[in-house]
Amino acid sequence: MLKIRLMGTIQEIRWFEKLLHKSTNLVVTEFSKPFHNKGTNKYCRVYTEVVCADHEHEL
Repeated sequence: MLKIRLMGTIQEIRWFEKLLHKSTNLVVTEFSKPFHNKGTNKYCRVYTEVVCADHEHEL
């Protein structure tokens, strides 16, 4: 399992979230709500957990 923090604009994060969900090699087990970074309204962060599709049964 990988825990990943993504940082960028909401649009960039949503684009990458779609890529993760479309991947046949990865399974997204969690995807947090966006949190705004201090000092800026443009960028935010989300936290996600992914596992290799081959190891999904180990969840």
